[in-house]
Amino acid sequence: MQPISEIIKKKPWIGWLLFFATVIVVFILGLFASTIVERRAESVFVYTPQVEHSQFEPRNNVWGENFPRQYQSYMQTADTTFESKHLGSTGKDALEDNPDMVILWSGYAFSRDYNQPRGHYYAIEDLYNTLRVGAPMDGNKSIQPNTCWTCKSPDVPRLMEEHGVAEFYAGTWEMWGEEVVNHVGCADCHEAETMNLRISRPALVEAFDRMGKDINSASHQEMRSLVCAQCHVEYYFSKDVVDGVDYLTFPWDMGKNVDDIAEYFDKIEFTDWIHGLSRAPMLKAQHPDYEVFSTGIHAERGVACADCHMPYKSEGGMKYTNHHIRSPLANVSSSCQVCHREETDDLVKNVYDRQDKIYEIRTKLENLLVKTHIEAEFAWEMGATEKEMDDILMDIRHAQWRWDFAAAGHGNSFHNPLETSRMISNGIELAQEARLKLSRLLASKGHNEPVPMPDISTKEKAQDYIGLDMSTLNAEKEQFLNTVVPKWLEAAKEREATYKTTRK
Repeated sequence: MQPISEIIKKKPWIGWLLFFATVIVVFILGLFASTIVERRAESVFVYTPQVEHSQFEPRNNVWGENFPRQYQSYMQTADTTFESKHLGSTGKDALEDNPDMVILWSGYAFSRDYNQPRGHYYAIEDLYNTLRVGAPMDGNKSIQPNTCWTCKSPDVPRLMEEHGVAEFYAGTWEMWGEEVVNHVGCADCHEAETMNLRISRPALVEAFDRMGKDINSASHQEMRSLVCAQCHVEYYFSKDVVDGVDYLTFPWDMGKNVDDIAEYFDKIEFTDWIHGLSRAPMLKAQHPDYEVFSTGIHAERGVACADCHMPYKSEGGMKYTNHHIRSPLANVSSSCQVCHREETDDLVKNVYDRQDKIYEIRTKLENLLVKTHIEAEFAWEMGATEKEMDDILMDIRHAQWRWDFAAAGHGNSFHNPLETSRMISNGIELAQEARLKLSRLLASKGHNEPVPMPDISTKEKAQDYIGLDMSTLNAEKEQFLNTVVPKWLEAAKEREATYKTTRK
């Protein structure tokens, strides 16, 4: 074999070819090296803290100085334009869309006001606005306890640290009005020094402890759901933990599904309220998203809440978690299509198909429950006794509990459509059983005709039927928003002006 030098002498063009090939390779390698150096420098810049602050710093914009991409994406939760077939971030009036719910919640504050949720950005504003907390002013207290602030703000861990957990829960909602002003944010889920995920609400830790589990042993992937489970869960206010305090408690001691929790509440004889029409001892589901998600196929496959609702995003060579928390349907390419190869329209249709079928049977249960409450009210008017009504009222309690568990978890029809349909079908059976018992009872009282049903075709008609004075409630709320809330915000602004941060 001839030496390369001899070959080049005979064919000079080969030398030029090797020369240019070497130049191109060196140029490409130089580009790679430059990109690597640039990305490393950018990484150092991005993750070098600009501001030093405490774990209990409640202001999201201060945390945002150290992590601008995450903060800027999180602030996009202020967007209220997304609307899917059944839900969205628009804050629509759910009672206007479905007046039956006014009847289902007669005697409970949800009959006054219930809107579809907006983004985390509005956590405090929407709490101010809701009629469910009343209009505390002029010495009148809120109808809700301080515990209602718990999931709304990073000011909450700060106050728990300063005053104690039970001391934070104690009292009525207006007590912390000047203190809780920052909407859900960074300190709720992250450690200040490492930015590791962190459980900041004691109720979740306490629930794990009672189940004999150590939440500190949770993996990073599990934590990407557990930080959500601090709030997106079923809970109740226990009066048995600390005397005189509405102590936030997760009812998981006997299990986390709808039947286990109902059994738990029955065992401790807990009731959220007495229904205004039927007088049934009712339970109100809050938002059992985590409980239902945990039983679904995605959780079984190891998917976390953040995988779909906060998918990763690449920007300027940096990969980070997109903190624009929202429905995966608003961002199918980054959520669903990371794993699923179907077309966007097909994936969205799959979701809607499941939702449509769940909504169909859920609506049937709603209609049955409305009739059952009104028929029970009629039975009382016909002279029914408590002994005659006891079994009927428990059937109503258990039937509506299953409806509410399905309805209050907004993603349930997708997270686990099989379990959601099971609980609704059991609710239908219980409601039918209650109506059968009522018909027999009414027959024994001499009434063998259908019970007259009122016109509750609109929210206004339904609220009027259950005796709500909405004009007074709305007028009081407007006065509260115009006079009390501005004072709270001004006091908070003066207090936060004294907070210290250190620039590096």
